[in-house]
Amino acid sequence: MKKILSAVVVCSALCLANTANAVDSTGGCGLGSMAWRGQSGIIPQSLAITTNNWFSNTIGVTLGTSGCDPNGRVSGGTGRMTLAFLQDNMEQFAMDAAAGKGETIETLAGILNVDSEKFGHEVQQQFAYIFPNDNVEAAEVTLKLMEIAEA
Repeated sequence: MKKILSAVVVCSALCLANTANAVDSTGGCGLGSMAWRGQSGIIPQSLAITTNNWFSNTIGVTLGTSGCDPNGRVSGGTGRMTLAFLQDNMEQFAMDAAAGKGETIETLAGILNVDSEKFGHEVQQQFAYIFPNDNVEAAEVTLKLMEIAEA
């Protein structure tokens, strides 16, 4: 059984290598990109694409679920979860960001799959960049946090 599964994985990777290079690193939107989120490399990316092909993305795109946006933007995964969290916890996050630690820092570090201590330090150091004024929007903070997490 292991040999068959290994053969399927290798075959999928080889067959989909060109397709994988043509899409973003999340494998697009859909159940596959959600199931394999956070993993890198050709195998997880190919499996995400394969899963997306097995389970039609039409419903996800139409209803705006599974990380799909009806307007054609990939909006799911980490970015969407970060934005949703910040929309509900912006004030507490601002206080934790100023301190460089706290529950919101730990939660966001988990969502972004980064070390919470290092992330908290970076957020504290870049507080003025993240919060340039009192009326900053959660979407703007999300983009900045994604940038910090990738660095």
